[in-house]
Amino acid sequence: MRKPHFLISAAWLLQAAAWFLPAVNVFDIRPVGWEAFLATFSSVWLSKGAGYETWYAPLLAGVTALTTFFFIVGSPWVVFRGSPSLRRNSARLATAAFVFNAHWLIFGILNLSELRVGYLFWWFSFAILAIGLFDLAGRDNAAESVTKTTGSGAKITV
Repeated sequence: MRKPHFLISAAWLLQAAAWFLPAVNVFDIRPVGWEAFLATFSSVWLSKGAGYETWYAPLLAGVTALTTFFFIVGSPWVVFRGSPSLRRNSARLATAAFVFNAHWLIFGILNLSELRVGYLFWWFSFAILAIGLFDLAGRDNAAESVTKTTGSGAKITV
């Protein structure tokens, strides 16, 4: 298995494991990943911010759920059907999702002591996916840069 495929597979494995591992521990409630996903996704349409303390917390939670949705739906499509430029742009988006999803800590919505292994697996899956997609896009570009022969017999590198 090539290095980028190993990294992408590892990211998918971390993401899948995160769905079944405890994500947080808030008020002695320990939802597993899929329950945390449903809670964050539902914050988009629930009234009064679903118990969040700030006006922007439900918005951040909703975007977090969207990053997870795009990871699950978009990354397999990008890996198997995407062009090198789409893979590179998707790697940038995965990097942005990794940075963005740190908001749970940065804005103090959750304390480090409240986070569990499922959150960490989920969060780092974005970074590992980004590294794998950058590597895969770079290898694709190198493969496209092959020597071609022109009609006059001259060889050029494209």
